[in-house]
Amino acid sequence: MSNRLNRLIKSYANHISLPWMKGLANEQRVLFAVYHKEDELKLRARVEEFRLATESAGHPWLELDITCLFSDWMAKQKYREDYFEEPDSLTPKYKTFVRQSVEVLAEQIQTKADDKTLVALVGCGTLFGFASVSDFVKQLAEHVPGRLLVLFPGEYINNGYRLLDARDGWGYQATAITAEN
Repeated sequence: MSNRLNRLIKSYANHISLPWMKGLANEQRVLFAVYHKEDELKLRARVEEFRLATESAGHPWLELDITCLFSDWMAKQKYREDYFEEPDSLTPKYKTFVRQSVEVLAEQIQTKADDKTLVALVGCGTLFGFASVSDFVKQLAEHVPGRLLVLFPGEYINNGYRLLDARDGWGYQATAITAEN
């Protein structure tokens, strides 16, 4: 068992068991569970432990796995073959991808979640190169009535997030949960 993941799950369990404050802004209701990119497969095998910690704290769990989100979206595009021949022509479509994807996920959230529900976003590393995780999370958070947990393969340094060791990171008002908390 990964010692880092054990500590991360314990930090998460401690945090999620605290009472939830009301009246927070969307970004303040977002939690980032930050883990090393090398631990992606190990973490996915242990997502159930996050669910159990959440439910033990009295909150329903709604898991949204976005691993295949981009490929599913691309498969529905009329000009997908053209995009493969000229990938740069897809760049203007990224915002459309994010907007349409968030709309699909928002429908699931609306029917399955309330203000006590934790919505867990799994697979955000698959957005790398196609969409901004910060933009995606910001748009999705508008539709989450409870809390949004982003399982985040990257780093959290000086109040900034870096997905998969990307050069540029971004600041975000979410609560970072790390193995060091």
